[in-house]
Amino acid sequence: MTFAGYIARNALRNKRRFFFTFGSVGVSLFLLTMLQVVLRGLTDPATTEEAALRVVVRHKVSLANMLFAKYRAQLEKMQGVRAVTKLLWFGGIYRDEKNFFPQFACDAGSLFQVLVEARLDPRQRDQFIHQRNACVVGIKTMERFGWRPGDRITLLGAMWPCDVELEIAGAYAGGLDETPLYFHHEYFDELIGDPGITGLLWVRAENAGAAAELPGRIDAAFANSSAETFTETESAFQIGFVSMLGNVRALIAAISSVIVFTLLLVTSGTMSMAVRERAKEIAILKAVGFDGTRVFGLIMAESFALALAGGMAACALAWLVVRIVDIRRLSRGLFVNFEVTPTIAAVSIAVAGVAGVLSCLLPAWSSVRRSVVDGLRTVE
Repeated sequence: MTFAGYIARNALRNKRRFFFTFGSVGVSLFLLTMLQVVLRGLTDPATTEEAALRVVVRHKVSLANMLFAKYRAQLEKMQGVRAVTKLLWFGGIYRDEKNFFPQFACDAGSLFQVLVEARLDPRQRDQFIHQRNACVVGIKTMERFGWRPGDRITLLGAMWPCDVELEIAGAYAGGLDETPLYFHHEYFDELIGDPGITGLLWVRAENAGAAAELPGRIDAAFANSSAETFTETESAFQIGFVSMLGNVRALIAAISSVIVFTLLLVTSGTMSMAVRERAKEIAILKAVGFDGTRVFGLIMAESFALALAGGMAACALAWLVVRIVDIRRLSRGLFVNFEVTPTIAAVSIAVAGVAGVLSCLLPAWSSVRRSVVDGLRTVE
């Protein structure tokens, strides 16, 4: 019998215990893997070359404070700025509060000069630009509600004292998020009496160098004004938005620690029982010439293989879940960058391997130190 066969035979000796242990290890590492995926989705937003050229200008105090719409004209004159559009979060209700999706008032003529990676039929784009009550919708939201170009929808005002009645001009695809709806800022201004305000200014820089310099120059230009600005990259803005949820890293780290501790308890208990049941067998191995190092290695290999198999199964299951389940839709657009990366899988498998090694150290060391006579005297 080979060493691999011997290890497999010992691991499967008690099949019920093996499958319970394998399942416990798999569930623990599946949860650990999904927590890593969630953490990455919240703190490491997806980006593209075009997204890296965009910066977001908001009020220095908070997102709840508005900027003056006239800032747009000043930004367009700045060196290094290619295009600017106003953005205002509408937050309306479509039929039911559960039907949440992002909705923004914007400058229709410049929106796709900033969001250049979004693809939209030219005729639909022209209709959107020239029709006051027209809107464009991300393909994900169109599919979610079964909308078609030409459909009319009403968004009930929840944050603003107005309802918007819109006609869908078309659906766009491409970009990091295919869920937002965009409609005319001018239409919104008419409905609330043209207060001359907006929530954000979305700026596209001419190149990467300009994108790095613009935040400082923009904030300096509006310093000491009645609405000072805070400018940051698009990815930094997304991370800051998530930070409103609290210290996500600390919460996930705490939960992960509990999972790893539970994993150690499960594997330690399994290996302790396995070694205790095989005390006579281990004594016979030593009696026929197996030294302590080899016996120690056999026990460690069994524990390591069991934990590693559970870790690999957990990663495979997590990858399958992410592939099958539309997490973006279930999270209503919160998780855009949601995948099991090679790094995440490697971390989970490494945790499994370390847990397998650590959990068997004490029982393996005890079996090595036990004499052959004491091992043969063990009562099963």
